[in-house]
Amino acid sequence: MSVKILHNPRCSKSRQTLEIIREKGIEPMVVEYLKTPPSREELVDILTKLSMSPRDLMRKGEADYKDNNLADESLTDDQLIDAMLEFPKLIERPIVISDGQVRIGRPPESVSEIL
Repeated sequence: MSVKILHNPRCSKSRQTLEIIREKGIEPMVVEYLKTPPSREELVDILTKLSMSPRDLMRKGEADYKDNNLADESLTDDQLIDAMLEFPKLIERPIVISDGQVRIGRPPESVSEIL
């Protein structure tokens, strides 16, 4: 089983999700996505597998969301993806990818169904 977590070590939900994965005896590939953001292709794949729009995967409480007027409903999905790639802090976390399936670790226990 191949497991990857897009992780922010400063986030308690992300740390809890990583702990759940490790408790199952799995050592995931840990990607600190603020340092190494996903590629456009990877982000689009994640959105597709989650059946989510880019706006649904955005952290709307972040300053970058407000400062860049990302609540503007006229913005296209491509523009929102561009914003997430430019400001990765906007991407909801943590994201776990396991054998082609994707879950957001909110709550952290939700990742168990794909492990």
